[in-house]
Amino acid sequence: MLLYKDEYQCWLENAVEDDLHSLLRKMSQEEIEDAFYKNLAFGTGGLRGTIGAGTNRMNVYTVAKASQGLADYLVKKFSRPSVVIGFDSRIKSDVFARTAASVFAANGVLTHLWPHLNPVPTVSFAVRYLSASAGIMITASHNPSKYNGYKVYGEDGCQITTKAAAEILGEIEKLDIFIDVKRLDFDAAVSEGKITYISEDVLTAFIENVKNQSVLFGEKVNRDASIVYSPLNGTGLIPVTRTLKEMGYTNITLVEEQRLPDGAFPTCPYPNPEIREAMALGLEYARRCNADLLLATDPDCDRVGIAVKDDRGEYVLLSGNETGLLLLDYICSQRAKHHKMPDNPVMVKTIVTMDLAERIAADYGVRTVNVLTGFKYIGEQIGFLEQAKKTDSFVFGFEESYGYLSGSYVRDKDAVAGAFLICEMFSYYAAHGSSIWEKLQELFSRYGYCLNTLHSYEFDGPAGFEKMKNIMRRFHEEAGPGKTLASLGGKKILKVLDYNQGLDGLPKSDVLKYLLEDNCSAVIRPSGTEPKLKVYISVSAKTKAEAQEVERKVVGDVERVLR
Repeated sequence: MLLYKDEYQCWLENAVEDDLHSLLRKMSQEEIEDAFYKNLAFGTGGLRGTIGAGTNRMNVYTVAKASQGLADYLVKKFSRPSVVIGFDSRIKSDVFARTAASVFAANGVLTHLWPHLNPVPTVSFAVRYLSASAGIMITASHNPSKYNGYKVYGEDGCQITTKAAAEILGEIEKLDIFIDVKRLDFDAAVSEGKITYISEDVLTAFIENVKNQSVLFGEKVNRDASIVYSPLNGTGLIPVTRTLKEMGYTNITLVEEQRLPDGAFPTCPYPNPEIREAMALGLEYARRCNADLLLATDPDCDRVGIAVKDDRGEYVLLSGNETGLLLLDYICSQRAKHHKMPDNPVMVKTIVTMDLAERIAADYGVRTVNVLTGFKYIGEQIGFLEQAKKTDSFVFGFEESYGYLSGSYVRDKDAVAGAFLICEMFSYYAAHGSSIWEKLQELFSRYGYCLNTLHSYEFDGPAGFEKMKNIMRRFHEEAGPGKTLASLGGKKILKVLDYNQGLDGLPKSDVLKYLLEDNCSAVIRPSGTEPKLKVYISVSAKTKAEAQEVERKVVGDVERVLR
């Protein structure tokens, strides 16, 4: 029975918005199936999907239904529930934010709404600052312009846990998308005080906390460095430039074409600082200005990518792992130098982040905690430290996907603070006759070269979803010591870590990590937010060339299973 056709007919009869109704009428049979074969998945990352009509799309109805389910959850859990809502520059982000606010207001949930777009960490911050019960951020982070999303935070300012997500999903699944959702007129709810706009004082408090992450401890630096910055048409423009200017960095050139918010991302179709194409225009500016440093933040400003000059004066894009290693070493060295290292210091990283970070941390007497992929697990560890009254023990947290955090004022990655600390680190080394590039080579010389790469493979539609599940099954069954696939890239598989078993006290997750010979590894997992399979490869070797050759062979072996 093709139930999706019944659902499609129901939407034809009930989706009254002109743009959605027009889309519905123009759909082909294939488009109808893809839009209605399932509900847009709600999990620990909330919702994320392409914008359009249907149950498997981001639109005012799917957003309203998710908001109703969350509102029902909050009303049951809190005597006086409240929520913080933020949004980025994406297409319909402001519309979805107002839609969510009108649903919460209709359900008696006091709603604090950012009056203009702001970075995702400001939602995490405002939840705690305003003592709210939950937070919502309308964003699809670094995805292409056809996407949008709905990210949910708990009262601790951290993205919701698996348990909370399951409970909220249970509430959502009880609802009929057209009958059971309550909504107030937005303007009426504002005038009645059921929706309040968050004041600029909260943004100022956030920026003051960012500035407090400085680890100079009175040392002078060269703040005259020439910096090129791109917000990639997102939310970073005001908070990043304001922070840098207030801290004395005035030689900043903005990438004009990417300065203002624009959800179409006309000059960077994939607005992700991990991708060279997104950084291309910034690199042009850097060469034209002979800049010392290029910074770019993604649309919701929780990731930051950089380019620096190498020893030949050529601009080199650093990976998230490389920048994270540099920040870790810089923060730890400054704390150690000025006797500011806390008791029992802790660094938190994800299992797919470069293992070299553990060796650097150990040299400074810092304990490493490894968590599952997703910054919410790093935020969760900060929460555990807070419960034990040891918040100050948190020194740094980072993930390979360009996310960094150096303080406990938020519980998510923060590219505002990341950009500021990168500029401070650069300026410090410049004042001491060195550079970020030289420092990175020094780390590799001391600890050995390590290459970490990420490969993503797309599987669109219902058929792609099934294929991805079958591929993961094959890896579970065929790869490992004594199995059909006993090595990757010529390196024996020494051990398989199956996180579906709930290893090391971590939540169960469909992630496989293969520990290979010579301190090499490969991690394979389905993306939690996109129809993609992600493969993370880590290779240790004497030289970069040797590491690249091994990495190429590992990729070849993995892709043979994907076919």
